[in-house]
Formats: sequence, structure tokens, C-alpha cells
Amino acid sequence: MTSVERWQAVLHGKTPDRLPCFFNATAEAEAKLMRHLAVDSHEKLLERLHIDRVATVTPRYVGPPLAADATVFGARFQNIPYAGGVYSGIDGVVTHHPLAAFSSVEEIEENYTWPSPDWWEYKDLTQQVENKEGWILIAGGSEPFMDYKEQLRGTEQAFVDLIQNPEIVHYCLEKLYHLCYENTRRIYESLPGRIFGSWVAEDMGTQESLLYSPTQIRDFFFPHMKRMIDLVHGFGGVVFHHSDGAIRPLIPELIDLGIDVLNPIQWRCAGMDREGLARDFAGKVVFHGGVDNQFTLAFGNPEQVKEEVRDNTRILGAHGGYIVGPCHKIQVISPPENVVALYEAVNEMNA
Repeated sequence: MTSVERWQAVLHGKTPDRLPCFFNATAEAEAKLMRHLAVDSHEKLLERLHIDRVATVTPRYVGPPLAADATVFGARFQNIPYAGGVYSGIDGVVTHHPLAAFSSVEEIEENYTWPSPDWWEYKDLTQQVENKEGWILIAGGSEPFMDYKEQLRGTEQAFVDLIQNPEIVHYCLEKLYHLCYENTRRIYESLPGRIFGSWVAEDMGTQESLLYSPTQIRDFFFPHMKRMIDLVHGFGGVVFHHSDGAIRPLIPELIDLGIDVLNPIQWRCAGMDREGLARDFAGKVVFHGGVDNQFTLAFGNPEQVKEEVRDNTRILGAHGGYIVGPCHKIQVISPPENVVALYEAVNEMNA
């Protein structure tokens, strides 16, 4: 099977030729792994470890010129080096939030220019997918509240806004989701039948509980997410949902909204035990991820990694609905031997 055929089999409750899997790592962690394996390209890395081929398709930015330390939303950032790598862009430190000083929707309307989907070029997307027949091609999607809090208002103010300034949140999310919706629509229309799916995401959990009240989630997030999910399904795409942490109370509603795949399965978080997830949701959603990179990949040994992969497959994949991979981007602290062990375990079960 190709990667597409393999993942489609799992999504439709059929038996693939082997366990599907994916790779997700920071640039520094991937470079470290490539040195360990003595390979010189991403594709050779995937081939060496028998990993399914996944690629992200992104339109080319052609809008107003951006400063080197600025984002399309007008946020300014500072890169932060750490042992082994660099947190870049908004993963570093955001030094300027362009909407932080405003106290009303009217002030924002008078003083801020929202990015337009016309700032991206979609006509040359076909060049990105050349020679990628059989690949899992991911494009479009949404995670607007992350942009709202990290780029536009600042995290603390964003949480205050949910209670004190809900009209600002609603107004900004309308703008942000419009951009996501149009971007996603134009990508699918530019590449008919080629895009496998999209992420309709929002981080809604901590290690112990929800980040927001269920009422806030239903008010601010779910209506927009439903519209995005329907858009992706309308083009025949698969909806991947990513939400960190302890989100067990939300999973039934996410399934009702129409998500197809749930990521990242942080099973060490409160209420996210694998047995419970499999008991209640197997057959209703495909589990994606699950190999812990906070402890097992970072601080375990190869045999512990293999044992976790086998346990995940036995529990989360009891009804076939599991795609194996790390629960987040593999970090440079994770020994390459542990990363290799992850995929060796998959290959050993496939043998």
C-alpha cells in the first residue's frame, strides 16, 4: 500500500498491509537523527525507518514585505537559543503584540489591518505536490485562538478577554477564522483530489484539566470549528484535531462535531488513560500519536520505547484505529537511539 492507501484503510475500519506511522520532530532533532543514521535527506530518513510519507502544502506568501522579526499579523519576536537548538519565531519570545493596547472593537477596526487571503499565491501549489503521489498531503486548517493569544493580544490578556472583553474575542476570531477558511478553501480548489486532510486544532488542555470552561469552548471555539470541519469534509478531506493535555471531557463533543483523527494522545495527563480512551472512543475516532516525548522518548531507553509502542498498539489499536507516532515534535534532548527504537518497534510488529 502507499501511505495514503494505508491511512485510508485505518480511517475506514479496514486492515492495512502494516501499521501506519508518522514522523514529527524539530529541525535540530531531525538533523541529529540523520547524523546518527548517516542519511542526508528527509526522504532517505523516512525510507530508512519505513515511515509513512507526510508533507505539508503551504501557499507562497506574496503580501506586504515583512521584517525579519515580524509575522504576518504584525507580532514581533526574538529567537531564543537553548542547548542544542533555537526556539524561533513565535516559539521564541514575542516582544510586540499589535492588539495589546486596544480596549474595544472600534479601536481595532480603526487602527489594525487584517491579513487577507489575497496575500498568498495558490496557483503554483501544483509544483509542491509533484512526485508526491501516494503521500499524505496536509494543508489549510485552523488554530486561531493560538494566534489571538500568542501573536495579537498576549496570553494573559487573551484569557482576561474571555471574561471581560468577549466582544473583542468574538470579533477577532471571526476575522481569524475567515482567513483560515478562505485559505483552506483556495488550497483544496487549487489541488482537487490531492489534499488528504487538514488540522482543525486548538490547544484546550493542561496536564491536569481544561484551559477554558466548557461553556467558553462551546461559545468561542466550537461553532467556528464545525464550519471548518464541514469545509474540509465537503472537499473529501480528513479532519485531524490536535489539542494538548487533559481534554477527556471534550472528546465526545469533538467526535460529534465531526473530527476523524484525534492527536496527540498525551496518555500521562489526567483522564487520558489509554484503556479509557479505547473503551469509550475506539471505532468512533482514529488515535494519532501517543508515544510520550515528555518522559519515554526523552529519558527512557530503547526497550522502554519499544514497550510503549507495543502497549499503545495493543490498547489504542485494539480496533485498528491507531496511527503510531510521537505525541509531539521529538525534541533534540531525545537520544536518536530512542527515536530509532520507536520505528523499529513498528517494523517488528509488521514483520
